[in-house]
Formats: sequence, structure tokens, C-alpha cells
Amino acid sequence: MEQVELEKLIAVLVSLPHETEWVEFKHNFHSCEEIGERISALSNSAAIMDRPFGYLVFGIEDSTHDVIGTTFKAKSHKKGNEELEMWLVNRLNPRIDVQTYEFDYKGKHLSCYIIPAATNRPVTFFHKAYVRICSLTKELSLYPDKEAKIWSRVNALPIERALLMDGLSANEVIGLLSAETFFDRLNLPLPQTTDGIIEKFISSKIISRTDLGYAVTELGAILLAKDLRQIKGLSRKSIRVVVYKGKNKVDTIREQAFEQGYAVCFPNMVDWVNGQLPANEEIGRALREDVRMYPEIAIREIAANMIIHQDFCIMGFPMIEIYTDRIEISSPGQPLISTDRFIDEYQSRNESLADIMRRMGFCEEKGSGLDKAISAIERYQLPPIKIRVSETRTTVIISAYKSWSDTSKEEKIQACYQHACLKYLSNEMLTNKSLRERFGLAEKNYPMISVVIKEALNRGLIKVGTPEGTNRRDIGYIPNWG
Repeated sequence: MEQVELEKLIAVLVSLPHETEWVEFKHNFHSCEEIGERISALSNSAAIMDRPFGYLVFGIEDSTHDVIGTTFKAKSHKKGNEELEMWLVNRLNPRIDVQTYEFDYKGKHLSCYIIPAATNRPVTFFHKAYVRICSLTKELSLYPDKEAKIWSRVNALPIERALLMDGLSANEVIGLLSAETFFDRLNLPLPQTTDGIIEKFISSKIISRTDLGYAVTELGAILLAKDLRQIKGLSRKSIRVVVYKGKNKVDTIREQAFEQGYAVCFPNMVDWVNGQLPANEEIGRALREDVRMYPEIAIREIAANMIIHQDFCIMGFPMIEIYTDRIEISSPGQPLISTDRFIDEYQSRNESLADIMRRMGFCEEKGSGLDKAISAIERYQLPPIKIRVSETRTTVIISAYKSWSDTSKEEKIQACYQHACLKYLSNEMLTNKSLRERFGLAEKNYPMISVVIKEALNRGLIKVGTPEGTNRRDIGYIPNWG
């Protein structure tokens, strides 16, 4: 923080009517252990109160909030031979990014700790977690309801309630977020005043009004940030696109980072990706016009879905990696549903983000986006999408066109299953004829398709959907969940 920002923060904090669970004022230093306990307590209490930070300020009288100054110098104070700042961090678990400042305010020296709210679990000091109860610091274990609140709410705190930056003025909000994108994409008239923009942002949960001024929500930042690098905690959430020379990561041709919020950069990102794809490729019998290797709607819908459904508690970029034989689109986190049900089921861990991106026109209605993506992939007669789930990431792979002879047995079976799902959602059934058409095969290849259908049946991916006694060539099949 710069001096001006620190002075503004102090002015706001001392204007509070009394100390809160997330703000504590002290006059002078008492002990290093006391500071560690206070940091733990303020971090945990900030999480309980849905605040992005807690504040510990030396040099302010706690009952009157008068600025009286302090002799304590937080940056230079030592514990034994170790700097206090490092001594504290090494004894906190997890090691949260506590910011330490020394500065003068109205001629008085102050020391200030800005403490991020606990995420994923309570913050402990010397293996004990603390919490603020009114103006007192207590062991968190004495208050199981508050401890349970941290464990249950911090992990699942919806992004429209998570506050990333606080104490902002209206003009600072406008400087950080793209109001033009918000109103343009929602087809709303841009208010003529800053107050009009702010009120709409508040009602849409883009920002929140707090005791310190305005706070940007994680939803608002991830959607509308003019530069995600300016938002603490989101610098590693910008979209990365990498183009490789071959089928592996050995040689990179180019890399592009899209540092704006997703609503701001998404159209340009899709255009840039499409610009990297070769055209005039052989794409089955169904298409003869001059087209690119992959359908744009598939890239757009799968990219939008991966962005929307990512786990914001896990660090890492949404990524699009372009190889000569495939595109891999991935984002942090594991899916909430089975990968076999991606086509028909819908469950989002970020419903507010999904809703506003649909209303902005970046993706289709609930559950229909992936259907349309896979339909386009079938029209291009590409191999089926593949879904790879690791401990920290989910990846959807779109493969380039392959002839029937080059398509693997596993790809043929997965294509059969995905085709059955699409047919079922259209109130139709997979048949030998429809699957032949999906692969672009002539009628004489009926037996080859029969082998694929039989294998999908044996694996339990599909089942017969027509009555017994139906002519063999007219038998219809539906997915196993139908």
C-alpha cells in the first residue's frame, strides 16, 4: 500500500463507532506472542464476518480511537535474532500473507498489520487457533459453533459474497471495473452518474457497501476487472492460451495471457484462439466448405463451461492449449458430477457467475452449452471429446479429425455413448444408421457400427430402448441413465 492508501485506511478504521471482531487497536507493544495470537484471531474472525481482511493497528487508543502514536516499529522489531515479521509468519499455519507497515499519520508513528481472512481452514499460532469475541481474544476451540462456521463457510463461500478489496471509493471502483462491459453486455443503458453505476453494481453483487466504503466481490472482479493483476488473490486466474509446435509441450510457438476479467476479455480470447487454428483441413464427408479445424461453438461453450465451473479455492489458471492434433481446455478443480453426465446433468459451484455469463451471451442456457458443442463436433465428424480429471484440474480435450481407420476403439465407443446422449435429449434414439451418419460411413459398413454398438452395450454405456421383437436394423438405443 502507498502512503495515501494507508492514510485513507486509518481514517476509515478510526471512524468506526467501536472495535469490531476484525479490527483491533493497540497503543504499544506487549509481546510477540500476543501479536501472533491477535493475527490468528483477526484472520479467523474476518472469515466468520465475511470480511476480506482483519486489521491490527498500533498507535491508536482503543476506547476513544484517538491517534496517539506508538514506539513499536513492526518492520524492524526482532524476536531474538530473527525479524519479528518472519518469526510470526513461520509460526502461523497456514502461512498467510500478512502485510506489515510502518508510517506516520498526522504526525504520529503507527504500525499496522493487514491480515487476510482465513481460507479453507482456521489460522493457528503455535498450533492453537484464536478468535475475537467482542474486543477479547479467545481460543477458538472454546467456541465450536464459530469454528464450525469457519470450516463450513470458508470453503463454500460463494464468490458473490467473498470480498477481495475493501475501503474503496466510488471512483476507485470505476477505475478497477469495466462498467462499459457490464452495461453493454447486458443491453442496459449506461447510467449518467457514478452513483447510478454503483447502485447497479451493488444490486448485481458486483460490489458491496461496507463500513470502510465499497468492497469488490470476487464475482465482480473475476467478471469485470480491467486488470486482474491489480486484484489481490486473482492474479493467477487470468486465462492463458499456449500454442505448441507439435503434439507435446516441448516447443512453444506463442503464448497469450488475457489479464482482464472474463466478461471483458472472453470475446477477444475466443477470436484469438480461432485465429491460431488452421483452415482448409479435411473434416469428414459432412463438410466441404472452407472451415477451421474445430467448430467455434465447441471452443466457446467448452471454454465458458470450464471458466464458470472452476474451483476458485484452488490456485491456477484456466488454460487453452493448442497442439497440432488437439485442443485441451482446462481449469482448476474437480467436477461436482460424474464426467459421464456432463452432457445432460447440470451443477455449478459458481451459479452467480454462470447466470450472469449466460445473460451476457457468452454461453448457452443451463445444460445446453455442452450439448451444442458436442453436436457441432459430430457435425465436423471429429472424435468424441475426452475428459481428464486430475487431483487439481479438469481438462476437456477436442481432437482433430481422424479417419475411421485411425480412430481408436475407445474413441469409437465414447462417440457411440455421446451420440446416444444427444439423441436421447432430442427425444430420439441412437440407431445403426444414425451412428453410421455420425461417422460418415456408407451403408455397407453396417457391420462395423454393429460391433461398436455391441461393445457399448457390453460396457453398460447404452441400453436397448425399443420393444422386444423390433427388427434388428431398427433397434434403437438410449444412454444407460435414460
